[in-house]
Amino acid sequence: MVAVGHGDLTPATLELVESELRARMERLGEGVTGLVRAGAGLPVAFGRAVRAAGRRLVVLLPAQQSVPATLPGSDRAGAGELLMLAEQVRLVAMDPADRGACIGADERLVGASNGVLAVWDGSPSTGRDATAHLVAYARARGIPVDIVWPDGARRAAHGTGPGFTAAG
Repeated sequence: MVAVGHGDLTPATLELVESELRARMERLGEGVTGLVRAGAGLPVAFGRAVRAAGRRLVVLLPAQQSVPATLPGSDRAGAGELLMLAEQVRLVAMDPADRGACIGADERLVGASNGVLAVWDGSPSTGRDATAHLVAYARARGIPVDIVWPDGARRAAHGTGPGFTAAG
């Protein structure tokens, strides 16, 4: 199971989302694994939820030439926590500073999944947020998408968040 969603969720929203993701992961059949690309915000909330639900967590770490890539400063602490939660870490060839490479990696992640949890308010994709694109990408391939947007969920004011995030 992969989660995708907005990268500019407020701290209170991340708490709501983590709780909802945990509940949804608990309802899934045994053997479901959570996949997440290392980063801050939603990836950490998803990773915590997966582990709290008693599921396996696989963390995808960006790499360049078979060596882990340096993540942007805002993602480093989140990646560290995810690596501690992970049962397995996989290197994924991509430049974490290249938006196109990140979206391509997210498309491959979604395409290889059996389902997507989309933390999405229904807004269209923008130059900073590719959530709607990833939802459409999954649906076009017949991959089930479950929208997660709890009551009270909010995004940070435009321009203050880190952009889009795929959470495994």
